[in-house]
Amino acid sequence: MCESMDDVTQAVLAKNDGLAASLRDELTGRGVTVVNLLSSPGSGKTELLGRVLARAVEQGVPVAALTADLATENDAHRLARSGAPVKQLLTDGLCHLEARQLRGHVESWLPADTALLFVENVGNLVCPASYDLGESLRIVLMAVTEGEDKPLKYPTAFGSAQLVVLTKTDLAEAAGFDESAFLAHVQRVNPGVEVVRSCARGGEGVDIVLERVLAVRDGAPVHRPPLAPRPHRHDDAASGLTAGRVS
Repeated sequence: MCESMDDVTQAVLAKNDGLAASLRDELTGRGVTVVNLLSSPGSGKTELLGRVLARAVEQGVPVAALTADLATENDAHRLARSGAPVKQLLTDGLCHLEARQLRGHVESWLPADTALLFVENVGNLVCPASYDLGESLRIVLMAVTEGEDKPLKYPTAFGSAQLVVLTKTDLAEAAGFDESAFLAHVQRVNPGVEVVRSCARGGEGVDIVLERVLAVRDGAPVHRPPLAPRPHRHDDAASGLTAGRVS
């Protein structure tokens, strides 16, 4: 009897979840806190991450970053300006990262003294939301230019967030962004989650994001959203395909 596509997809996700749980235990035992950053393309997460990395380096925090893209090493070059160790992962078209890929980089590249590892996921609010990477903290970012209804359109991403960052707040008035509606939509899909406002180029929100991450590293309780639905239908995920090339 043939398995349905849903059965295969759920099996792939279940396998990933098992690997992620094992990786989380392993990294926690090593004193490494992993932060998974999810957003649409153009949200400003690379700009914000670069400034958070630079601030961590200034404070003497052993920090590193893995950044994933379908092509180019542009983001890795930008993030490396922070002074933190950075590694680019090219996915050859795959729209998300999986725990298996992260494990491979932890084993082959991660500096031994790392205390914080930021993972900049592929720019996409659909596929990456279904995959646990073994992170200790999941941050979902959204720019004001994307519209206040995005939490309702992407409930799996926003519903699984342990912290939400609203970026490019300096453009809110020009974009006609309704922040009150946005905050209401976030709370509808993820009651109780904190929302941090950020304008990375002006520095707003950078210190707060780093403070929240360091608090998790130091054992502060993390917001635990209810289990979000994972209606992930994708041919690559269902067939178990993963990235084939790493820079």
